[in-house]
Amino acid sequence: MVTTLSAARSDRVAAALLLLATIAAVVWANVSTSGYEVFWSTNIDISVGGFGAEFTAHELVNEGLMTFFFFLVGLEVKREFTIGELTSRSRAIVPIVAAIAGLAVPALIFIAINASSGSAGAWGVVISTDTAFLLGALALIGPKHPARLRTFLLTLAVVDDVGALIVIAVFYNEGLSLLPLTIAIVLLVLLAFVRWLPAGTGIAYAIGGIALWVAVSASGVHATLAGVAVALIIPVFSPRRAEVERTTDLTQAFRESPNPAYASALQRTVRGALSINERIDSAWRPYIQLGVLPIFALANAGVHIDVEVLTAAVTSPITWGIIAALVGGKFVGITGATTLMKRLGVGELAPGLTVRRVGGGAALSGIGFTIALFLVPLAISDPDQQDLARVGVLAASVIAFALGWAILFIGDRLRPPRAVGAVLNRPVDPARDHIRGPVDARYTIVEYADFECPFCSRATGSVDAVLAHFGDELRWVYRHLPLSSVHPHATLAAQAAEASALQDRFFDFAPLLFSHQDELDEDGLRRRAEEVGLDVVRFSADLHSADAARRVEDDRLDAELMDLHSTPTFFIGEKRHIGPYDSASLIRAIEGQ
Repeated sequence: MVTTLSAARSDRVAAALLLLATIAAVVWANVSTSGYEVFWSTNIDISVGGFGAEFTAHELVNEGLMTFFFFLVGLEVKREFTIGELTSRSRAIVPIVAAIAGLAVPALIFIAINASSGSAGAWGVVISTDTAFLLGALALIGPKHPARLRTFLLTLAVVDDVGALIVIAVFYNEGLSLLPLTIAIVLLVLLAFVRWLPAGTGIAYAIGGIALWVAVSASGVHATLAGVAVALIIPVFSPRRAEVERTTDLTQAFRESPNPAYASALQRTVRGALSINERIDSAWRPYIQLGVLPIFALANAGVHIDVEVLTAAVTSPITWGIIAALVGGKFVGITGATTLMKRLGVGELAPGLTVRRVGGGAALSGIGFTIALFLVPLAISDPDQQDLARVGVLAASVIAFALGWAILFIGDRLRPPRAVGAVLNRPVDPARDHIRGPVDARYTIVEYADFECPFCSRATGSVDAVLAHFGDELRWVYRHLPLSSVHPHATLAAQAAEASALQDRFFDFAPLLFSHQDELDEDGLRRRAEEVGLDVVRFSADLHSADAARRVEDDRLDAELMDLHSTPTFFIGEKRHIGPYDSASLIRAIEGQ
């Protein structure tokens, strides 16, 4: 499990490397202007047999290495729209609309400022947010309880990236060539069938992706979009229950008889439980964040700054247009759209996420850096004007960070936000809750779980071990959080458990639900009731009773108020447990409270 703390640390490191590379590029360009330009203009020949291509070092970075960055963007877009935040309409509609406003308002501001300068066509430079710098800046500022804001900004950034990719493909291509474009489309169709290969899918995607990159480059569309196209084809799915369950049996077999056959089978099963989208993202992200993006910054942020450039920038509509659009446009567009959506009652903000905190994130969204610098040479042909645009991008990034810091850091100290989900919303009530162990025990674990969730069934075993360790010093409290959108029988199973509780057999009945998760329809639930010895006629009546439904709904609403959206979720005492939930980790957390 990746904790918020480790994600924040990764964001800080990535942002720090980008910043260091930017500073190095500016210093290099000003200490040795000719040396910087000569190095990145160096010709590099790549040839295989009779085929070859020639690039400058700068082109190799922007059209070659940056393909991997856009590939990562595509993976994230596919994941969020398939199994992530963007699958929930009510929760996703606000950041989606805010992102669209954050694309449109800056573009309109830039066009208005540059309408008479002849540079209005460079509006694409100001539309996109740098996700790496955005999250890094959020981690550096360190606002209290940033998880909800980070998720909101990530959702917004995905939509922002989609908009930027469309703009690059439609408005900043070099003119389309029909034959290579046709070949690219054919390759995309072939890549769509790779997922059904019995083996070698990784190699097939790699070879097909390289061929697609060549075809897209020759078609006139920017070559980096080949990375996005491949990423959108690669499948993504939630962890597969069958493979997750099978890893336990294989692990036990390997422990008892370690041999290459079991090791290989276990490795295949673990890999098969996660989609190739998530595996590639996890493996490649560190190299792209810590390698590709700093190299890109080094190759693109080297603006020569002297009195002449600064004097020109002070009066340049391009420079001021970029600053006004990124800093003011992003803030006004995102915050304004969020405020409007909230007042109209369309969609919803996550619990604990206020318009003020969204405003701080909107200010940080003015850090356009990567995509902005990427688009500068595509949108502006004059090298002198390019330098003025880069000055605007760098200045806007500094101002946006300062504004975001003021809103979030200072604002949190003037009006500290309430910790949503960090503290148990409803105290344990022996008259209401399902409790194992003495009701007055020294320690308490509260678990929000789902009977159809395979991870909850494993966690229940962890809790059994923890209960055995502490004996009468611990009580375990079970509460319902049926995730009906992914587990169609979860709510019915929870009501069945409540029906068993009406006959005082909850802790006899509930374990059977975990051990028979594929039989949670009404017939299966009645069979479990017979096994336990319940009055099946009464059980059937109570299963759909208002009392059982109300008990489940009460727990679900408590979870919603705390913004719990995954199972199992544990509270140690009244404090939410973040991290692994194996028995050893839970024991350490209890002893350390």
